[in-house]
Amino acid sequence: MNIAPNSYFGTRKRLTATVASLAVIGALGVGALATGTAPVLADAVRVEAPQVPSFADVVERVSPAVVSVKVKAKIEPAADDGSDQSDDQDGMNNLPDNPQLRRFFKEFRGFGDQGGQFGMRRFNHRGHNDGQPRPVAQGSGFFISDDGYLVTNNHVVEEGSAFTVVMNDGKELDAKLIGTDPRTDLAVLKVEGDGKFTYVDFADDSKVRVGDWVVAVGNPFGLGGTVTAGIVSARGRDIGAGPYDDFLQIDASVNRGNSGGPTFNLNGQVVGINTAIFSPSGGSVGIAFDIPASTAKEVVQDLMKSGSVQRGWLGVEIQPVTSDIAESLGLKSEKGALVSSAQDDGPGKKAGIAAGDVITQVDGKDVASPKELARLIGAYAPGKSVDVTVWRDGKSENVKVDLGKLPAGDKQASNDDNKQPETPKADTLADLGLTVTKSDNGKGLVVTDVDPDSDAADRGIQPGDVITSVNSTEVSGTADVDKAMADAVKSGRKAVLVQITRDDSNRFVALPVAKG
Repeated sequence: MNIAPNSYFGTRKRLTATVASLAVIGALGVGALATGTAPVLADAVRVEAPQVPSFADVVERVSPAVVSVKVKAKIEPAADDGSDQSDDQDGMNNLPDNPQLRRFFKEFRGFGDQGGQFGMRRFNHRGHNDGQPRPVAQGSGFFISDDGYLVTNNHVVEEGSAFTVVMNDGKELDAKLIGTDPRTDLAVLKVEGDGKFTYVDFADDSKVRVGDWVVAVGNPFGLGGTVTAGIVSARGRDIGAGPYDDFLQIDASVNRGNSGGPTFNLNGQVVGINTAIFSPSGGSVGIAFDIPASTAKEVVQDLMKSGSVQRGWLGVEIQPVTSDIAESLGLKSEKGALVSSAQDDGPGKKAGIAAGDVITQVDGKDVASPKELARLIGAYAPGKSVDVTVWRDGKSENVKVDLGKLPAGDKQASNDDNKQPETPKADTLADLGLTVTKSDNGKGLVVTDVDPDSDAADRGIQPGDVITSVNSTEVSGTADVDKAMADAVKSGRKAVLVQITRDDSNRFVALPVAKG
């Protein structure tokens, strides 16, 4: 073949030119080259976004119903102690003369010290811990009716002398306190105004699932209407706030000033009310707690109707059913509430409920724990007759109880008898690791010594405790204890239920009698 030495290179140049022309055509368009018009650049990059929820529609609809609550606190004049600190109550005389800096430190003074154990906090934007509250506190709230009723937290309005509601558009209205319920930390205010107010409804929180999207709206740090989003992290949280703890846990950012604000589902319904956060530092760490809508709805209705909440009262002291206690009583599970004592003037004792009974149901509703029993009984009105199912002597029994009215405060037990009786002869319950003597009144056995390596010591029994019964049988001597233990072994049980009295209060302890 006769090929010129540069033919390859010539062909390559022509190919390169052709590719370049195609590139230009691709970039500018065939029409531009053919007509000589101005070049048309390629379209900008576009990416089809994945389907994710937007909260804009929810926020737009619910925001007019969410308000800021300003509370003018009751302030007693500080006593003049003659010290030089009277002019420096805020402790800021050593700060530079900068108004903004002073205002910052006034606003956040004591903020990091408000938490209780484990950093649990309830914020109402006061921030002081020195007994001198700020003149104005701020929280959040939301309308639940078109005629001006709104909900917030009790801890936002407590100690308040006057209340102002700041609307979403900045308009301020005076509010009247209708009622509070400290046990659930809820309060209801009422405002008067022209026209009707935008309001929101409570959701059916039984349908709320862990992982559901939620939107919290409130007034954090006094900034005004602010929206944060997250998910439901857990249900049924007990944070030690009270006997009716049943909180929703959410991870939406909640801070000071959010208290009393609503948390919405994507349908714009209130699933919970912001009331507390877990925070070692004082700011949001993604762990917040809401009063469930079901609890709030019932309490709010009572507050709107009468200004207070009347709860049923059973009149018994209760404790959890542990695995050992369940074994000692022949229960198949650890559910229920063990009655440690029945108050003399309580409806429970009048109906026949006694120490050692395990309450398993109320009107057919299962009782999973003492907290559950407190919530069930508290949901009834005083005077209501309920069927209480108890586990007693190895079988279930039904007891009809006419509930009383829950006392305003807890009754305090006292012991005015400081006389020490002479110590009788001590006996030993070797199998239990206890040394006991007969009590002064002949009822029960007084523990005088506890083997530190025994199960009794592990379960908290200590000298001074009085053993009043074993497996619901009253004891007056060690022979009664030995018989109860022998009967338990014959029945195939591995533990006995020992009733202990300490400081005028009762509790039960399960002690092993045989190794399985």
